[in-house]
Amino acid sequence: MGADAIIEEQVRKTSISSQSRPRFDSESSLLSDYGGSRTTSRVIEGKRLVIVDGYSMTVEDLNDCHDGLCHMELAESARQRIIKARTFLEKCANEHRIVYGITTGFGTFSNVQINPTEIRQLQLNLIRSHSTGYGEPLSPQKARMLLALRINVLAKGHSGISIENVEKLIAAFNAFVVSYVPEQGTVGCSGDLCPLAHLALGLLGEGKMWSPKTGWSDATVVLKENGLTKMELGPKEGLALINGTQMVSSLGALAVQRAENIAKQADVIAALTLDVLKGTTQAYDSKIHRVRPHKGQNDVARRLRALLHSDLNPSEIAESHRNCGKVQDAYTLRCVPQVHGIVHETVEFCKGIITRELNSATDNPLIFPDQEQIISGGNFHGEYPAKVLDYLAIAVQELAQMSERRLERLVNHELSGLPTFLTKFGGLNSGFMTIQLCAASLVSENKVLCHPSSADSIPTSCNQEDHVSMGGFAARKALKVVEHVEAVLAMELIAACQGMEFLKPLKSTSTLQKVYDLVRTVFKPLEEDRFMQPEIQSVIQLVRENKIWTTVEPFLERMADLESDFPDVLRQQMTSPTGHTPNTQPHNHPGFDKFAH
Repeated sequence: MGADAIIEEQVRKTSISSQSRPRFDSESSLLSDYGGSRTTSRVIEGKRLVIVDGYSMTVEDLNDCHDGLCHMELAESARQRIIKARTFLEKCANEHRIVYGITTGFGTFSNVQINPTEIRQLQLNLIRSHSTGYGEPLSPQKARMLLALRINVLAKGHSGISIENVEKLIAAFNAFVVSYVPEQGTVGCSGDLCPLAHLALGLLGEGKMWSPKTGWSDATVVLKENGLTKMELGPKEGLALINGTQMVSSLGALAVQRAENIAKQADVIAALTLDVLKGTTQAYDSKIHRVRPHKGQNDVARRLRALLHSDLNPSEIAESHRNCGKVQDAYTLRCVPQVHGIVHETVEFCKGIITRELNSATDNPLIFPDQEQIISGGNFHGEYPAKVLDYLAIAVQELAQMSERRLERLVNHELSGLPTFLTKFGGLNSGFMTIQLCAASLVSENKVLCHPSSADSIPTSCNQEDHVSMGGFAARKALKVVEHVEAVLAMELIAACQGMEFLKPLKSTSTLQKVYDLVRTVFKPLEEDRFMQPEIQSVIQLVRENKIWTTVEPFLERMADLESDFPDVLRQQMTSPTGHTPNTQPHNHPGFDKFAH
């Protein structure tokens, strides 16, 4: 096998999915270990049914819980595991065995034995004493994710909670009843103790809770108004409710899902900007990327080739500067596959770690009833999600770095050839002057937020917990970085669409014109200065809801089908009008007519 053939095989393996055709989205086999999500097509009260079994929850499932799109039921297999573990635990408690957290105190007090008559009070005291969080409460949506994830972990059957209390947790979830959970106060080790204690406290009838019927109110009132009964704690049940990484992991799942969405949309927005700036697509030629066979890089380059000028998807803007002699662009245009590509791969890696964490037993001690063992360990340590969420923030921030610099090129007449700040009457009007300033400020904030939280550790609990992950802040700041990137990309998109106004009557590709049309539903062309902030927020919401991607996805799916049939032809055909004109005309090949519409 020659060198070219070897490289081609490498690219085929790394940049083409396991399906028979290449994919333009970021696919992975993350759930191969779990057998896929246990979601069903059944709908209950207008919501998708999610059957929780402790092994199959996906990032997408948990995000649907955030959005209130799910109704939850417990898998029968999980029910049996929970009952078996609880039966064994109660046997141990009745025999007065010395077991951490059941007949002993916690942490530094693990050497203190508890009187058998006080082991129930021990669990209630644990929840009350650990409900010491600080800051604003999680939104009801985020608290619902936290509740859903804790239920999933308990469903594994290694925590020793009673089936009655699991059913009460599920009833609260389905009624959208959640506790007041301050967002700060966890060090991400020995579990997210403070936030999970607050989550449990409301379900014990103490503190505050929220529901659609009541808003924020006293927990006893909220439970009563929603026909729910409070939990009663038996041996170990307090510990079973608060020992785990669910705060870090649930916020992490939200950050990962939104990061995945913006990474794909960043490619689309970059393509539109390149066309508006009359750039060259030669840097996206498949031959360049085959000799550097990173999966993400090749996926992004293929996506850009599909979105930009071709005989199948022509751009009048691109044709207007055919053979202009331009051979290369600035790095933020030329190197999109290389920079965006590693972001895609990083998000995919982080998603894999978070998905495994969603389906992990992170309690301590863990109960193994089949072996009749209760074992103390360290699965509660949040280093895995903490590290990947720090990594996620660092990677995703690069999308905003690139985007803000492309935005500068759009508003700078010396770089774009367009009117300064994209306004017709500069001086009287300032146009998009401060949109770029706002984007720059968000990018600068992200630079600080990208400092790894997990690089630090402060010993806690009388040095018993002498290394902690600081995963709580890693998760919160990763989500904040993602929010900033969404905003910066939206600002670039707005500017690119405004730039198109000065190129009319020329149009971009039909695919990118659909993106332009989508933006124009919420942000009209800027004829003169006006108050734009609400419209900017509307475009940010389009990005947050993944609307940019869903607008182009059907086209990219069709293009993927076509590329599998005519790979060599499309590789020749997808070149820049500023470079050579391909000798082969794809539309003359049999089968291309199916793509026309």
